[in-house]
Amino acid sequence: MIGHAVVTGGAGFLGSHICERLLARGAAVTCMDNFLTGSPRNVAHLLGEPGFRLTECDLTGFVHVSDGVDLVLHLASAASPVDYLRLPVETLKVGGLGTLHALGLAREKHARFVLASTSEVYGDPLRHPQREDYWGNVNPVGPRSVYDEAKRYAEALTTAYRVSRGVNTGIVRIFNTYGPRMRPDDGRAIPTFICQALMGRPLTVAGDGGQTRSICYVDDTVAGILAMAGDDFAGPVNIGNPEEMTVLDLAVTIRDLAESESPIRFVERPADDPAVRRPDTALARDQLGWRPTVRSEEGLRRTIDWFARELDVRAADGAIST
Repeated sequence: MIGHAVVTGGAGFLGSHICERLLARGAAVTCMDNFLTGSPRNVAHLLGEPGFRLTECDLTGFVHVSDGVDLVLHLASAASPVDYLRLPVETLKVGGLGTLHALGLAREKHARFVLASTSEVYGDPLRHPQREDYWGNVNPVGPRSVYDEAKRYAEALTTAYRVSRGVNTGIVRIFNTYGPRMRPDDGRAIPTFICQALMGRPLTVAGDGGQTRSICYVDDTVAGILAMAGDDFAGPVNIGNPEEMTVLDLAVTIRDLAESESPIRFVERPADDPAVRRPDTALARDQLGWRPTVRSEEGLRRTIDWFARELDVRAADGAIST
């Protein structure tokens, strides 16, 4: 039973869903965020909930929680290329200093610590699908390195705290999560395609669209992370949906589900963009009893419905032009 959980990056897209799920399970939640990429709006509906506390906090500085803590979930980081390319030093600092301070909090409180790492630690993989024992193919000086290497360092630091400091740590590697509360200007493929389709604009597919992704609906990702939180397993463990599709197929599927007539427009492919991405999830199934249950078409339909409402609200507020 989790009595009190600290969620760093808790006002972000994924973090807000985790806070919501923990509260529904009866836990008290301290949500920490510096709002560089997250937003208080994501957790505004939780502010009246008993046991929920929102704290503006920069993890690279001093971190303190006066109460007892059972679980520290460390999600704080920029996660989309738009954000980490805009905030390269901040991304590296939260992966280094931020992880160090979150681990220190877990050690002080004798709490379980779970690091939200990423499939990006595999880089542009030479092994497919990706299993947890694959070390990856990462360019340490490429444009994506500020995120990839921050997470690889965070994994190393987490492991060191487990081995040398006795902290009960776990690592999850998250694959392409999507769902409600992603930002329209997030820059990742799914919110970009959805907004373009809903607004009748061309869907901008990078390269020839032949690169693959495996997308996992947010409810499934949250369930996997919390399964890891309730275990003592160190990991790392892949949390993702092994249902693989090309980026072009993803764009076409979103266009069809949105009932849009937007054309496809091919644009330059970003440097170091992975050619393939698909998790081997056997370890999560065998160790945690977890597997994704929401099929991509259903998850995308829910996400499109949410974005349609969100864009209507933003248009009414004058935040976007349709």
